[in-house]
Amino acid sequence: MKQIALLGATGSIGIQTLEVLRLHKEEFSLYAMAFGKNIDKAMPLIQEFQPSLVVVQDERTKQELEKQWQGGPVLVGNDGLVEASVADAVDVVVNAVMGSIGLQATLQAIEAKKTIAIANKETLVTAGHLVMEASRKNNVPLLPVDSEHSAIYQSLNGERQKDIHKLMITASGGSFRDKKREELVGVTVEDALNHPNWSMGAKITIDSASMMNKGLEVIEAHWLFDVPYEQIHVILHRESVIHSMVEFVDRSVMAQLGTPDMKVPIQYALTYPQRYPLENTKRLDLEEIATLHFEKMDQERFPCLRMAFEAGREGGSMTTVLNAANEEAVQLFLEGQISFLDIEQLIQQELTQHKTIHKPDLSTILSIDEETRKRVRLQLK
Repeated sequence: MKQIALLGATGSIGIQTLEVLRLHKEEFSLYAMAFGKNIDKAMPLIQEFQPSLVVVQDERTKQELEKQWQGGPVLVGNDGLVEASVADAVDVVVNAVMGSIGLQATLQAIEAKKTIAIANKETLVTAGHLVMEASRKNNVPLLPVDSEHSAIYQSLNGERQKDIHKLMITASGGSFRDKKREELVGVTVEDALNHPNWSMGAKITIDSASMMNKGLEVIEAHWLFDVPYEQIHVILHRESVIHSMVEFVDRSVMAQLGTPDMKVPIQYALTYPQRYPLENTKRLDLEEIATLHFEKMDQERFPCLRMAFEAGREGGSMTTVLNAANEEAVQLFLEGQISFLDIEQLIQQELTQHKTIHKPDLSTILSIDEETRKRVRLQLK
């Protein structure tokens, strides 16, 4: 039985990961779970899965949780994430936390030779060179949970790296795919959270609307599959049926298709290289769908995607700035302090003024991340 450490248990990916564990109780056990502050959402999960330890965001949440649960130890913050991830009993770490907070825990888990199921794209965007170097050094696989990267991973199964011509990442287009830029003035948080295809958390849904989510996925794909940015292409695909494709040098194209259900790539990462039945998930019926649509992605219409490609090509600390500025700007939008279009402006300002540090170490990355977030907030004053 595989013992799972789930980071980000109360988020969208975390909840769906627990659904997979629920379906295969004989195969998986939840050893550790981490969440932020939402005790009301976490307590039923703790009571059901009875993890050996729990990690929370701060001391106040710890004190509140300990009043309601007298099970295993309750750990706090980044140190708690690391301790849960490197515990001897853990076989697989599912990194489903939102944002770059999962970086240090992932690096430590790799050093401890844990299998990593990575749903946290910000970890690779922020410090891809460190993560992949550690992965190679310790011979630890990074199994992608994002539907797009899982699709590429599956399409590359048994293929040779040198035979890749192009990775094609599909994008639904997000909540505003049918709006012109001038129509984005004054859109609300509620408008942005109304995704046409996927059920996701707030931050990733906003990123989908701005197309930054796809930009982060481009950078993540660069690191996961060791493919240059010139060979990564984004295509608009409204139905979210083809999750991504690989074109090979002989002009063959391999694609992975399925309904827009995150439990599919989550389960594949947990069971790899095997495939288990997945009940209560709609089967793909192409006769019912009948038609699939594809469109060229306009980087002028979606400047966040352009910025991600530019930051990725620049490399080094530039992608750390990209991610940190985006996280803070999205949070400000969710808080109602800025407009939707202000997100991309704040990001562009940070990228423009940053001087790249090539191959930064972890302490430098963490420092740049913190400084960028502070500057984004200060721009409002």
